[in-house]
Amino acid sequence: MAAIIFWVLIFIIFYAYFGYGLLLYLLVRIKRLFSKQKSYAKDYVPEVTFVTAAYNEEDWITEKIENCLNFDYPKDKITFFFVTDGSSDRTPNIIEEYPFPQGVQWQLLHKPERKGKIAAVKRIMPLIKTPITIFTDANTDVNREAIKMMVRHFHDDRVGAVAGEKKVKIDGKASAKAGEGFYWKYESFLKRLDSEFYTVVGAAGELFAIRTSLYKPVPQNAIVEDFVMTMGIAAEGNKVVYEPKAYAEEGQSASIAEELKRKIRIAAGGIQSIVWLAPLLNPFKHGWLTFQYVSHRVLRWTLAPLALPIVFFLNIWLAQNVGGIYTYIMYAQIAFYLAALLGWILEKWQIKIKALFIPFYFCMMNYAMFKGFFRFIKGNQSVVWEKAKRA
Repeated sequence: MAAIIFWVLIFIIFYAYFGYGLLLYLLVRIKRLFSKQKSYAKDYVPEVTFVTAAYNEEDWITEKIENCLNFDYPKDKITFFFVTDGSSDRTPNIIEEYPFPQGVQWQLLHKPERKGKIAAVKRIMPLIKTPITIFTDANTDVNREAIKMMVRHFHDDRVGAVAGEKKVKIDGKASAKAGEGFYWKYESFLKRLDSEFYTVVGAAGELFAIRTSLYKPVPQNAIVEDFVMTMGIAAEGNKVVYEPKAYAEEGQSASIAEELKRKIRIAAGGIQSIVWLAPLLNPFKHGWLTFQYVSHRVLRWTLAPLALPIVFFLNIWLAQNVGGIYTYIMYAQIAFYLAALLGWILEKWQIKIKALFIPFYFCMMNYAMFKGFFRFIKGNQSVVWEKAKRA
């Protein structure tokens, strides 16, 4: 029985982190044999509203405005909304005083009360009159072609949202940076496959677009509102497409402590989302969406992290009582966790050896899942939070 449990849990861990990607790759290759290459309408240039949420971003907001004004998209088709609710620094003043070129449509939406991003978005959505709404963060640089690359997908009525790509700027000075960059490259690979197979399983808040008519307010206490919003759109039968040619770049976490803080918050939000999105676990109603959601998200947020310590201790017992292959697997596990420990030690010394930092980052992510779970159970995660510092 111990051996059966051990191999079942090994399979869950492997499938959650690597097996799903391999299976999805094969399914996409098969699908390509029976599908035509996607084409786009070149004359489709809808009006869009580009929403930038900023909280105390006086160090970044001028650069963000300049980034917005550089888009390769007709200026008369874009309206810029800058939402600065709760900012206590000069962020709203800088926006208000910025010399916007004539013809640029922009609006500053500021309230002194800080109620969180969800409340701010809920407040401004009735003011948006364009068919497409694009969301981004103030501390990201979005590429010039992003709007053009994202809106072309909305010519297909089946598309309800488009997720841009998140890129992490790497300078090679700390483990959070090496691990974070590798993690997001792998996530981008999976999202490409998810999108081509059926739908992306949730979008990251750094850059995503929705069909404005499909917007529905998410609960006020949502922790990862971007994920909940886009999964709600997918649950109604709409596709969420991934567009890697539209990307937002942001600096890596300033330290591993800052990255851990962010991961714990996301983990708590992940558990919350699983509870709220429980109907998506019904494959008879949601079909392929359920398959992708469980494989890409649910297993990583629940069974896979839980399986890791159980597998380790079961392995020790099996190595002592059965031996053979279990002994070799035990040595491999010990070596992996020692590498993670060494990566953690070297991180404190600011020494970069990626082969060690990747195991460390993997262990840190799963540790964050446990911390996030207990934070969710205790109910002490506020939607109004202190953002993680970026390098």
